[in-house]
Amino acid sequence: MADPTPLLSQANNTPCDIATQTNEHLSSLGSTIEKCIGEFNWSQFLLAVLVSFAWIFDAQQTFITVFTDAMPSWHCTGESQNLNQVSDIRSNLQLSPTVKIWNDCYSATSFNDMCKLPKGSWAWDGPAHASMISEWALECENSIITGLPASMFFVGCLVGGFFLSTLADSSSLGRKNMLFYSTLLMALSSFLTTFSPNIWIYSSLKFLTGFGRATIGTSSLVLASELVGKRWRSKISVIGFFCFTIGFLSLPAIAYVNKASSWRNLYLMTSVPTLFYCMLVKIFVQESPRWLLVRGQKEEAIATLKYITSITQSNLNLAISNMSSHEEENNLNVDLFYALKILLQEKWSSRRLLFVMAIGFGVGVVYYGMPLGLGNLSFNLYLSVTFNALSELPSSLVIFFFIDKFRRRIALLVFCIISGVFSVMSTMEGEIWSKMQIWFELISFFSACTSFGIYLIFTTELFPTCVRNSALSMARLAVVFGGVFSPLLVGAGREYKFLCYGVFGLAIGISGVFGVFLPETKGRALCDTMDEEENKGKISCDTLA
Repeated sequence: MADPTPLLSQANNTPCDIATQTNEHLSSLGSTIEKCIGEFNWSQFLLAVLVSFAWIFDAQQTFITVFTDAMPSWHCTGESQNLNQVSDIRSNLQLSPTVKIWNDCYSATSFNDMCKLPKGSWAWDGPAHASMISEWALECENSIITGLPASMFFVGCLVGGFFLSTLADSSSLGRKNMLFYSTLLMALSSFLTTFSPNIWIYSSLKFLTGFGRATIGTSSLVLASELVGKRWRSKISVIGFFCFTIGFLSLPAIAYVNKASSWRNLYLMTSVPTLFYCMLVKIFVQESPRWLLVRGQKEEAIATLKYITSITQSNLNLAISNMSSHEEENNLNVDLFYALKILLQEKWSSRRLLFVMAIGFGVGVVYYGMPLGLGNLSFNLYLSVTFNALSELPSSLVIFFFIDKFRRRIALLVFCIISGVFSVMSTMEGEIWSKMQIWFELISFFSACTSFGIYLIFTTELFPTCVRNSALSMARLAVVFGGVFSPLLVGAGREYKFLCYGVFGLAIGISGVFGVFLPETKGRALCDTMDEEENKGKISCDTLA
Protein backbone atom coordinates (compact mmCIF):
# COMPACT_ATOMS: atom_id res chain seq x y z
CA MET A 1 0.00 0.00 0.00
CA ALA A 2 1.26 3.47 -0.87
CA ASP A 3 2.33 5.89 1.81
CA PRO A 4 -0.86 7.76 2.83
CA THR A 5 1.02 11.02 3.41
CA PRO A 6 3.74 11.21 0.76
CA LEU A 7 3.25 14.91 0.17
CA LEU A 8 3.62 15.79 3.81
CA SER A 9 6.69 13.67 4.29
CA GLN A 10 8.34 15.34 1.31
CA ALA A 11 7.13 18.82 2.00
CA ASN A 12 10.52 20.04 3.14
CA ASN A 13 12.38 18.42 0.27
CA THR A 14 10.48 19.56 -2.82
CA PRO A 15 12.31 20.72 -5.94
CA CYS A 16 10.59 24.06 -5.56
CA ASP A 17 11.86 24.42 -1.99
CA ILE A 18 15.39 23.28 -2.77
CA ALA A 19 15.72 25.57 -5.75
CA THR A 20 14.61 28.62 -3.86
CA GLN A 21 16.32 28.20 -0.52
CA THR A 22 19.80 28.17 -2.02
CA ASN A 23 21.74 31.38 -1.54
CA GLU A 24 23.96 30.90 -4.57
CA HIS A 25 21.64 32.81 -6.86
CA LEU A 26 18.08 34.03 -7.12
CA SER A 27 15.80 31.96 -9.27
CA SER A 28 14.36 33.33 -12.48
CA LEU A 29 10.64 33.50 -12.91
CA GLY A 30 10.65 30.80 -15.59
CA SER A 31 12.68 28.24 -13.65
CA THR A 32 10.68 28.91 -10.50
CA ILE A 33 7.39 28.22 -12.26
CA GLU A 34 8.72 25.06 -13.89
CA LYS A 35 9.82 23.67 -10.53
CA CYS A 36 6.76 24.80 -8.60
CA ILE A 37 4.32 23.32 -11.12
CA GLY A 38 5.91 19.98 -10.33
CA GLU A 39 4.78 16.65 -11.72
CA PHE A 40 1.83 16.40 -14.08
CA ASN A 41 -1.38 15.56 -12.19
CA TRP A 42 -5.09 15.12 -12.72
CA SER A 43 -5.93 18.70 -11.78
CA GLN A 44 -3.70 20.02 -14.56
CA PHE A 45 -5.03 17.45 -17.04
CA LEU A 46 -8.72 18.17 -16.35
CA LEU A 47 -8.19 21.92 -16.50
CA ALA A 48 -6.30 21.59 -19.78
CA VAL A 49 -9.08 19.43 -21.26
CA LEU A 50 -11.77 21.87 -20.13
CA VAL A 51 -9.86 24.79 -21.63
CA SER A 52 -9.29 22.85 -24.88
CA PHE A 53 -13.02 22.15 -25.28
CA ALA A 54 -13.32 25.69 -26.65
CA TRP A 55 -11.85 24.37 -29.92
CA ILE A 56 -14.98 22.24 -30.47
CA PHE A 57 -17.21 25.30 -30.61
CA ASP A 58 -14.57 27.19 -32.60
CA ALA A 59 -14.68 24.51 -35.32
CA GLN A 60 -18.48 24.39 -35.38
CA GLN A 61 -18.83 28.12 -36.01
CA THR A 62 -16.01 28.08 -38.56
CA PHE A 63 -17.62 25.45 -40.81
CA ILE A 64 -21.33 25.81 -40.00
CA THR A 65 -22.07 27.79 -43.18
CA VAL A 66 -21.22 24.69 -45.23
CA PHE A 67 -24.70 23.49 -44.24
CA THR A 68 -26.69 26.61 -43.34
CA ASP A 69 -25.72 28.47 -46.53
CA ALA A 70 -25.78 25.47 -48.89
CA MET A 71 -27.61 25.59 -52.21
CA PRO A 72 -30.43 23.01 -51.83
CA SER A 73 -31.23 20.43 -54.49
CA TRP A 74 -34.34 20.96 -56.65
CA HIS A 75 -36.60 19.17 -59.11
CA CYS A 76 -39.05 19.92 -61.90
CA THR A 77 -42.75 19.92 -61.04
CA GLY A 78 -45.49 18.28 -63.05
CA GLU A 79 -45.58 14.84 -64.58
CA SER A 80 -42.32 13.27 -65.71
CA GLN A 81 -41.76 13.07 -69.43
CA ASN A 82 -39.88 10.05 -70.74
CA LEU A 83 -37.59 10.24 -73.71
CA ASN A 84 -40.15 8.78 -76.17
CA GLN A 85 -42.71 11.40 -75.22
CA VAL A 86 -40.17 14.18 -75.60
CA SER A 87 -39.13 12.75 -78.99
CA ASP A 88 -42.76 12.61 -80.16
CA ILE A 89 -43.41 16.16 -78.97
CA ARG A 90 -40.35 17.50 -80.76
CA SER A 91 -41.63 15.93 -83.97
CA ASN A 92 -44.70 18.14 -83.87
CA LEU A 93 -44.70 21.43 -85.72
CA GLN A 94 -45.48 23.40 -82.59
CA LEU A 95 -44.77 22.84 -78.90
CA SER A 96 -47.37 23.81 -76.33
CA PRO A 97 -46.14 26.28 -73.64
CA THR A 98 -46.47 23.66 -70.90
CA VAL A 99 -44.48 21.05 -72.82
CA LYS A 100 -41.80 23.62 -73.63
CA ILE A 101 -41.45 24.55 -69.96
CA TRP A 102 -41.15 20.90 -69.01
CA ASN A 103 -38.62 20.32 -71.76
CA ASP A 104 -36.52 23.30 -70.62
CA CYS A 105 -36.77 22.25 -66.98
CA TYR A 106 -35.60 18.69 -67.52
CA SER A 107 -32.75 19.87 -69.72
CA ALA A 108 -31.52 22.35 -67.11
CA THR A 109 -28.16 21.31 -65.68
CA SER A 110 -27.21 24.20 -63.40
CA PHE A 111 -28.66 26.82 -61.09
CA ASN A 112 -28.12 29.43 -63.78
CA ASP A 113 -30.44 27.43 -66.04
CA MET A 114 -32.92 27.07 -63.19
CA CYS A 115 -33.14 30.83 -62.79
CA LYS A 116 -34.37 31.15 -66.39
CA LEU A 117 -37.38 28.95 -65.68
CA PRO A 118 -40.80 30.18 -64.49
CA LYS A 119 -41.25 29.92 -60.75
CA GLY A 120 -43.93 27.26 -60.88
CA SER A 121 -41.93 24.87 -63.05
CA TRP A 122 -39.56 23.73 -60.31
CA ALA A 123 -39.48 23.26 -56.55
CA TRP A 124 -36.98 22.52 -53.79
CA ASP A 125 -36.51 18.87 -52.83
CA GLY A 126 -36.80 19.72 -49.15
CA PRO A 127 -38.50 22.48 -47.15
CA ALA A 128 -37.62 26.05 -48.12
CA HIS A 129 -36.40 26.82 -44.60
CA ALA A 130 -33.69 24.13 -44.80
CA SER A 131 -31.19 26.72 -46.09
CA MET A 132 -30.95 30.47 -45.85
CA ILE A 133 -30.66 30.62 -49.67
CA SER A 134 -34.00 28.90 -50.26
CA GLU A 135 -35.73 30.66 -47.35
CA TRP A 136 -34.79 34.13 -48.61
CA ALA A 137 -35.06 33.21 -52.33
CA LEU A 138 -31.41 33.98 -53.06
CA GLU A 139 -30.89 31.16 -55.57
CA CYS A 140 -30.58 33.58 -58.50
CA GLU A 141 -28.38 36.13 -56.73
CA ASN A 142 -24.70 36.34 -57.63
CA SER A 143 -22.05 34.56 -55.58
CA ILE A 144 -21.02 37.78 -53.82
CA ILE A 145 -24.43 38.02 -52.15
CA THR A 146 -24.82 34.33 -51.30
CA GLY A 147 -21.25 34.15 -50.03
CA LEU A 148 -21.48 37.37 -48.01
CA PRO A 149 -22.20 35.75 -44.61
CA ALA A 150 -19.18 33.43 -44.85
CA SER A 151 -16.98 36.27 -46.09
CA MET A 152 -18.09 38.53 -43.25
CA PHE A 153 -17.24 35.78 -40.77
CA PHE A 154 -13.63 35.70 -41.96
CA VAL A 155 -13.47 39.50 -42.09
CA GLY A 156 -14.61 39.48 -38.46
CA CYS A 157 -11.83 36.99 -37.67
CA LEU A 158 -9.28 39.33 -39.24
CA VAL A 159 -10.55 42.43 -37.44
CA GLY A 160 -10.96 40.60 -34.13
CA GLY A 161 -7.54 39.01 -34.46
CA PHE A 162 -5.95 42.44 -34.84
CA PHE A 163 -7.81 44.35 -32.14
CA LEU A 164 -8.11 41.56 -29.57
CA SER A 165 -4.71 39.96 -30.12
CA THR A 166 -2.91 41.82 -27.32
CA LEU A 167 -5.69 42.06 -24.71
CA ALA A 168 -4.72 38.80 -23.00
CA ASP A 169 -1.15 40.13 -22.59
CA SER A 170 -1.48 43.91 -22.19
CA SER A 171 -4.77 44.36 -20.35
CA SER A 172 -5.94 43.08 -16.99
CA LEU A 173 -8.18 40.49 -18.67
CA GLY A 174 -5.62 37.69 -18.80
CA ARG A 175 -5.94 34.33 -20.54
CA LYS A 176 -8.98 33.01 -18.69
CA ASN A 177 -11.15 36.12 -19.04
CA MET A 178 -10.12 36.55 -22.67
CA LEU A 179 -11.24 32.98 -23.36
CA PHE A 180 -14.47 33.51 -21.45
CA TYR A 181 -15.50 36.80 -23.08
CA SER A 182 -14.47 35.73 -26.60
CA THR A 183 -16.43 32.50 -26.34
CA LEU A 184 -19.40 34.35 -24.82
CA LEU A 185 -19.45 36.90 -27.66
CA MET A 186 -19.29 34.13 -30.26
CA ALA A 187 -22.06 32.17 -28.53
CA LEU A 188 -24.40 35.16 -28.13
CA SER A 189 -23.86 36.29 -31.74
CA SER A 190 -24.52 32.76 -32.96
CA PHE A 191 -27.66 32.53 -30.82
CA LEU A 192 -28.99 35.84 -32.16
CA THR A 193 -28.34 34.59 -35.69
CA THR A 194 -31.33 32.26 -35.29
CA PHE A 195 -33.59 35.35 -35.40
CA SER A 196 -32.04 36.98 -38.52
CA PRO A 197 -34.80 38.50 -40.70
CA ASN A 198 -32.65 38.96 -43.82
CA ILE A 199 -29.20 38.33 -45.22
CA TRP A 200 -27.89 41.75 -44.19
CA ILE A 201 -28.61 41.23 -40.48
CA TYR A 202 -27.38 37.67 -40.85
CA SER A 203 -24.07 38.84 -42.33
CA SER A 204 -23.62 41.44 -39.60
CA LEU A 205 -24.10 38.81 -36.91
CA LYS A 206 -21.63 36.52 -38.71
CA PHE A 207 -19.11 39.35 -38.53
CA LEU A 208 -19.62 39.55 -34.75
CA THR A 209 -19.33 35.78 -34.48
CA GLY A 210 -16.02 35.86 -36.34
CA PHE A 211 -14.85 38.83 -34.26
CA GLY A 212 -15.41 36.88 -31.04
CA ARG A 213 -14.06 33.63 -32.43
CA ALA A 214 -10.76 35.24 -33.48
CA THR A 215 -8.91 34.70 -30.20
CA ILE A 216 -10.62 31.60 -28.81
CA GLY A 217 -8.10 29.12 -30.17
CA THR A 218 -5.21 31.37 -29.19
CA SER A 219 -6.35 31.91 -25.61
CA SER A 220 -7.18 28.23 -25.19
CA LEU A 221 -3.84 27.01 -26.53
CA VAL A 222 -1.75 29.49 -24.52
CA LEU A 223 -3.65 28.92 -21.27
CA ALA A 224 -3.51 25.12 -21.57
CA SER A 225 0.23 25.15 -22.30
CA GLU A 226 0.98 27.47 -19.37
CA LEU A 227 -0.85 25.30 -16.84
CA VAL A 228 1.67 22.44 -17.20
CA GLY A 229 5.43 21.98 -17.19
CA LYS A 230 7.58 21.75 -20.30
CA ARG A 231 7.56 17.93 -20.35
CA TRP A 232 3.81 17.79 -21.03
CA ARG A 233 3.36 21.14 -22.77
CA SER A 234 3.43 19.82 -26.34
CA LYS A 235 1.12 16.88 -25.68
CA ILE A 236 -1.39 19.03 -23.83
CA SER A 237 -1.43 21.48 -26.74
CA VAL A 238 -2.50 18.67 -29.09
CA ILE A 239 -5.70 18.13 -27.08
CA GLY A 240 -7.03 21.33 -28.65
CA PHE A 241 -6.40 19.93 -32.13
CA PHE A 242 -8.34 16.77 -31.26
CA CYS A 243 -11.21 18.91 -29.99
CA PHE A 244 -11.21 20.96 -33.20
CA THR A 245 -11.49 17.74 -35.22
CA ILE A 246 -14.37 16.56 -33.03
CA GLY A 247 -16.15 19.87 -33.55
CA PHE A 248 -15.67 19.66 -37.31
CA LEU A 249 -16.95 16.07 -37.47
CA SER A 250 -19.93 16.83 -35.22
CA LEU A 251 -21.43 19.25 -37.73
CA PRO A 252 -22.47 16.66 -40.38
CA ALA A 253 -24.21 14.64 -37.65
CA ILE A 254 -26.04 17.69 -36.31
CA ALA A 255 -26.96 18.81 -39.83
CA TYR A 256 -28.24 15.32 -40.76
CA VAL A 257 -30.52 15.21 -37.73
CA ASN A 258 -31.74 18.70 -38.63
CA LYS A 259 -32.05 18.18 -42.41
CA ALA A 260 -35.87 18.45 -42.42
CA SER A 261 -35.91 21.47 -40.08
CA SER A 262 -34.84 25.10 -40.31
CA TRP A 263 -31.20 26.05 -40.84
CA ARG A 264 -31.63 28.33 -37.83
CA ASN A 265 -31.76 25.27 -35.59
CA LEU A 266 -28.10 24.56 -36.36
CA TYR A 267 -27.12 27.86 -34.79
CA LEU A 268 -29.41 27.16 -31.85
CA MET A 269 -28.02 23.64 -31.34
CA THR A 270 -24.41 24.87 -31.39
CA SER A 271 -24.77 28.15 -29.49
CA VAL A 272 -26.66 26.88 -26.42
CA PRO A 273 -23.96 24.32 -25.46
CA THR A 274 -21.38 27.06 -26.01
CA LEU A 275 -23.17 29.31 -23.51
CA PHE A 276 -23.18 26.46 -21.00
CA TYR A 277 -19.46 25.97 -21.61
CA CYS A 278 -18.84 29.66 -20.83
CA MET A 279 -20.35 29.08 -17.38
CA LEU A 280 -17.96 26.17 -16.79
CA VAL A 281 -14.98 28.31 -17.80
CA LYS A 282 -15.99 31.11 -15.47
CA ILE A 283 -16.46 28.77 -12.51
CA PHE A 284 -13.74 26.14 -12.83
CA VAL A 285 -10.88 27.40 -15.03
CA GLN A 286 -7.84 28.91 -13.29
CA GLU A 287 -5.78 31.80 -14.62
CA SER A 288 -2.26 31.11 -15.92
CA PRO A 289 0.21 31.32 -13.00
CA ARG A 290 2.89 32.51 -15.41
CA TRP A 291 0.77 35.45 -16.55
CA LEU A 292 -0.16 36.33 -12.96
CA LEU A 293 3.48 36.46 -11.88
CA VAL A 294 4.52 38.50 -14.91
CA ARG A 295 1.77 40.95 -13.94
CA GLY A 296 2.99 41.04 -10.34
CA GLN A 297 -0.12 39.34 -8.90
CA LYS A 298 1.74 37.01 -6.53
CA GLU A 299 -1.16 36.17 -4.23
CA GLU A 300 -3.36 35.06 -7.14
CA ALA A 301 -0.46 33.11 -8.64
CA ILE A 302 0.13 31.26 -5.36
CA ALA A 303 -3.58 30.42 -5.14
CA THR A 304 -3.57 29.01 -8.68
CA LEU A 305 -0.38 27.00 -8.14
CA LYS A 306 -1.78 25.59 -4.90
CA TYR A 307 -4.88 24.49 -6.83
CA ILE A 308 -3.02 22.71 -9.65
CA THR A 309 0.06 21.37 -7.79
CA SER A 310 0.89 19.44 -4.64
CA ILE A 311 3.38 22.02 -3.34
CA THR A 312 2.52 23.50 0.07
CA GLN A 313 1.65 27.18 0.30
CA SER A 314 4.61 27.97 2.55
CA ASN A 315 7.02 26.60 -0.05
CA LEU A 316 5.24 28.51 -2.78
CA ASN A 317 5.49 31.74 -0.80
CA LEU A 318 9.21 31.19 -0.24
CA ALA A 319 9.87 30.31 -3.89
CA ILE A 320 8.08 33.31 -5.31
CA SER A 321 9.45 35.78 -2.76
CA ASN A 322 13.01 34.76 -3.74
CA MET A 323 12.56 35.60 -7.40
CA SER A 324 14.69 38.38 -8.81
CA SER A 325 12.78 41.61 -8.67
CA HIS A 326 13.84 42.55 -12.15
CA GLU A 327 12.05 39.46 -13.52
CA GLU A 328 8.66 40.95 -12.72
CA GLU A 329 6.98 43.08 -15.33
CA ASN A 330 4.03 44.70 -13.69
CA ASN A 331 2.29 46.32 -16.63
CA LEU A 332 -0.77 47.65 -14.93
CA ASN A 333 -0.98 50.98 -16.71
CA VAL A 334 -0.04 50.10 -20.26
CA ASP A 335 -2.13 50.62 -23.38
CA LEU A 336 -3.91 47.76 -25.12
CA PHE A 337 -1.22 47.37 -27.79
CA TYR A 338 1.67 47.40 -25.34
CA ALA A 339 2.59 43.75 -25.97
CA LEU A 340 2.51 44.21 -29.73
CA LYS A 341 4.72 47.29 -29.43
CA ILE A 342 7.24 45.28 -27.43
CA LEU A 343 7.25 42.60 -30.13
CA LEU A 344 7.95 45.14 -32.87
CA GLN A 345 10.47 47.25 -30.94
CA GLU A 346 12.92 44.43 -30.32
CA LYS A 347 14.85 43.39 -33.42
CA TRP A 348 14.98 39.70 -32.57
CA SER A 349 11.27 39.43 -31.73
CA SER A 350 10.09 41.42 -34.76
CA ARG A 351 12.26 39.22 -36.98
CA ARG A 352 10.77 36.07 -35.46
CA LEU A 353 7.25 37.42 -35.83
CA LEU A 354 7.84 38.26 -39.50
CA PHE A 355 9.08 34.74 -40.28
CA VAL A 356 6.27 33.16 -38.27
CA MET A 357 3.59 35.15 -40.13
CA ALA A 358 5.18 34.30 -43.49
CA ILE A 359 4.86 30.61 -42.62
CA GLY A 360 1.29 31.12 -41.42
CA PHE A 361 0.21 32.79 -44.65
CA GLY A 362 1.30 29.81 -46.77
CA VAL A 363 -0.21 27.27 -44.37
CA GLY A 364 -3.48 29.23 -44.25
CA VAL A 365 -3.84 29.30 -48.04
CA VAL A 366 -3.81 25.49 -48.09
CA TYR A 367 -5.58 24.76 -44.79
CA TYR A 368 -8.65 26.82 -45.68
CA GLY A 369 -8.38 26.54 -49.46
CA MET A 370 -8.18 22.78 -50.02
CA PRO A 371 -11.63 21.96 -48.61
CA LEU A 372 -13.10 24.78 -50.73
CA GLY A 373 -11.44 23.51 -53.90
CA LEU A 374 -12.61 19.90 -53.69
CA GLY A 375 -15.27 20.59 -56.33
CA ASN A 376 -12.47 21.13 -58.86
CA LEU A 377 -11.31 17.51 -58.49
CA SER A 378 -12.66 14.47 -60.34
CA PHE A 379 -14.18 12.82 -57.27
CA ASN A 380 -17.43 12.69 -55.35
CA LEU A 381 -17.71 15.96 -53.41
CA TYR A 382 -19.40 14.53 -50.31
CA LEU A 383 -16.91 11.72 -49.88
CA SER A 384 -13.96 14.02 -50.41
CA VAL A 385 -15.22 16.48 -47.76
CA THR A 386 -15.66 13.60 -45.30
CA PHE A 387 -12.17 12.27 -46.01
CA ASN A 388 -10.68 15.74 -45.53
CA ALA A 389 -12.40 16.15 -42.16
CA LEU A 390 -11.20 12.73 -41.04
CA SER A 391 -7.61 13.43 -42.13
CA GLU A 392 -7.28 15.91 -39.27
CA LEU A 393 -7.54 13.06 -36.77
CA PRO A 394 -4.40 11.12 -37.83
CA SER A 395 -2.63 14.47 -38.12
CA SER A 396 -3.37 15.18 -34.46
CA LEU A 397 -2.26 11.66 -33.50
CA VAL A 398 1.06 12.10 -35.29
CA ILE A 399 1.68 15.36 -33.43
CA PHE A 400 0.59 13.89 -30.09
CA PHE A 401 2.91 10.87 -30.23
CA PHE A 402 5.88 12.35 -32.05
CA ILE A 403 5.99 16.06 -31.17
CA ASP A 404 8.59 15.45 -28.46
CA LYS A 405 10.80 13.70 -31.02
CA PHE A 406 10.41 16.37 -33.73
CA ARG A 407 12.84 19.19 -34.22
CA ARG A 408 10.34 21.95 -34.82
CA ARG A 409 12.11 23.66 -37.72
CA ILE A 410 12.89 20.46 -39.62
CA ALA A 411 9.44 18.91 -39.09
CA LEU A 412 7.71 22.09 -40.23
CA LEU A 413 9.86 22.29 -43.36
CA VAL A 414 9.38 18.61 -44.25
CA PHE A 415 5.59 18.59 -43.87
CA CYS A 416 5.23 21.88 -45.77
CA ILE A 417 7.28 20.50 -48.68
CA ILE A 418 5.33 17.22 -48.72
CA SER A 419 2.06 19.16 -48.75
CA GLY A 420 3.31 21.38 -51.56
CA VAL A 421 4.57 18.53 -53.76
CA PHE A 422 1.38 16.47 -53.53
CA SER A 423 -0.80 19.55 -54.00
CA VAL A 424 0.95 20.28 -57.31
CA MET A 425 0.66 16.60 -58.29
CA SER A 426 -3.12 16.74 -57.81
CA THR A 427 -3.33 19.09 -60.83
CA MET A 428 -2.08 16.41 -63.25
CA GLU A 429 -4.54 15.44 -65.98
CA GLY A 430 -5.16 12.08 -67.60
CA GLU A 431 -7.26 8.99 -66.95
CA ILE A 432 -4.88 7.47 -64.41
CA TRP A 433 -3.86 10.76 -62.79
CA SER A 434 -7.51 11.83 -62.40
CA LYS A 435 -8.18 8.74 -60.29
CA MET A 436 -5.17 9.56 -58.12
CA GLN A 437 -6.09 13.23 -57.56
CA ILE A 438 -8.10 12.69 -54.38
CA TRP A 439 -5.29 10.66 -52.80
CA PHE A 440 -2.72 13.29 -53.68
CA GLU A 441 -5.04 15.92 -52.22
CA LEU A 442 -5.57 13.95 -49.00
CA ILE A 443 -1.84 13.48 -48.46
CA SER A 444 -1.32 17.18 -49.11
CA PHE A 445 -4.11 18.21 -46.72
CA PHE A 446 -2.93 15.79 -44.03
CA SER A 447 0.56 17.30 -44.27
CA ALA A 448 -0.89 20.82 -44.15
CA CYS A 449 -2.88 19.97 -41.00
CA THR A 450 0.24 18.53 -39.39
CA SER A 451 2.21 21.62 -40.40
CA PHE A 452 -0.48 23.82 -38.88
CA GLY A 453 -0.37 21.97 -35.55
CA ILE A 454 3.44 22.08 -35.34
CA TYR A 455 3.32 25.74 -36.38
CA LEU A 456 1.04 26.68 -33.45
CA ILE A 457 3.11 24.75 -30.90
CA PHE A 458 6.34 26.19 -32.31
CA THR A 459 4.97 29.73 -32.04
CA THR A 460 4.00 29.31 -28.37
CA GLU A 461 7.58 28.24 -27.63
CA LEU A 462 9.25 31.06 -29.56
CA PHE A 463 7.91 33.96 -27.49
CA PRO A 464 7.92 34.72 -23.73
CA THR A 465 4.85 34.80 -21.50
CA CYS A 466 4.51 38.59 -21.51
CA VAL A 467 3.82 38.63 -25.29
CA ARG A 468 3.00 34.99 -26.08
CA ASN A 469 -0.74 35.48 -26.54
CA SER A 470 -0.16 38.47 -28.82
CA ALA A 471 2.41 36.63 -30.92
CA LEU A 472 0.19 33.57 -31.32
CA SER A 473 -2.77 35.79 -32.22
CA MET A 474 -0.73 37.48 -34.95
CA ALA A 475 0.38 34.05 -36.17
CA ARG A 476 -3.22 32.86 -36.45
CA LEU A 477 -4.14 36.16 -38.06
CA ALA A 478 -1.62 35.39 -40.81
CA VAL A 479 -3.25 31.97 -41.30
CA VAL A 480 -6.71 33.55 -41.66
CA PHE A 481 -5.29 36.20 -44.00
CA GLY A 482 -3.94 33.41 -46.21
CA GLY A 483 -7.39 31.83 -46.15
CA VAL A 484 -8.94 35.03 -47.51
CA PHE A 485 -7.18 34.46 -50.84
CA SER A 486 -8.22 30.81 -51.08
CA PRO A 487 -11.72 31.38 -52.55
CA LEU A 488 -10.21 33.56 -55.30
CA LEU A 489 -7.75 30.82 -56.23
CA VAL A 490 -10.49 28.19 -56.13
CA GLY A 491 -12.61 30.26 -58.52
CA ALA A 492 -9.69 30.71 -60.90
CA GLY A 493 -8.93 26.99 -60.66
CA ARG A 494 -12.27 26.03 -62.20
CA GLU A 495 -10.86 27.04 -65.57
CA TYR A 496 -7.12 26.50 -64.96
CA LYS A 497 -6.59 23.85 -62.30
CA PHE A 498 -3.00 24.84 -61.61
CA LEU A 499 -4.17 28.26 -60.37
CA CYS A 500 -5.87 26.40 -57.52
CA TYR A 501 -3.90 23.41 -56.25
CA GLY A 502 -0.73 24.37 -58.08
CA VAL A 503 -0.55 27.76 -56.37
CA PHE A 504 -1.56 26.12 -53.08
CA GLY A 505 1.46 23.83 -53.36
CA LEU A 506 3.89 26.63 -54.18
CA ALA A 507 2.56 28.79 -51.32
CA ILE A 508 2.96 26.23 -48.55
CA GLY A 509 6.20 24.80 -49.94
CA ILE A 510 7.91 28.19 -50.01
CA SER A 511 6.50 29.23 -46.62
CA GLY A 512 8.07 26.23 -44.88
CA VAL A 513 11.55 27.50 -45.78
CA PHE A 514 11.13 30.49 -43.45
CA GLY A 515 11.13 28.13 -40.45
CA VAL A 516 14.82 27.42 -41.03
CA PHE A 517 15.62 30.98 -39.92
CA LEU A 518 13.94 30.51 -36.52
CA PRO A 519 15.67 29.11 -33.40
CA GLU A 520 15.00 25.51 -32.37
CA THR A 521 12.77 25.14 -29.29
CA LYS A 522 12.55 21.37 -28.80
CA GLY A 523 12.88 20.44 -25.11
CA ARG A 524 13.35 24.05 -24.06
CA ALA A 525 11.59 25.58 -21.05
CA LEU A 526 9.19 28.44 -21.68
CA CYS A 527 10.59 31.91 -21.00
CA ASP A 528 8.54 34.58 -19.27
CA THR A 529 10.31 37.90 -19.98
CA MET A 530 11.78 39.46 -23.11
CA ASP A 531 15.28 39.62 -21.59
CA GLU A 532 15.20 35.97 -20.63
CA GLU A 533 14.09 34.90 -24.13
CA GLU A 534 16.68 37.11 -25.82
CA ASN A 535 19.50 35.72 -23.68
CA LYS A 536 18.39 32.17 -24.31
CA GLY A 537 18.29 32.88 -28.04
CA LYS A 538 21.87 34.18 -27.93
CA ILE A 539 23.03 31.08 -26.08
CA SER A 540 21.34 28.89 -28.72
CA CYS A 541 23.06 30.80 -31.52
CA ASP A 542 26.45 30.49 -29.79
CA THR A 543 25.91 26.75 -29.34
CA LEU A 544 25.06 26.30 -33.02
CA ALA A 545 28.06 28.38 -34.01
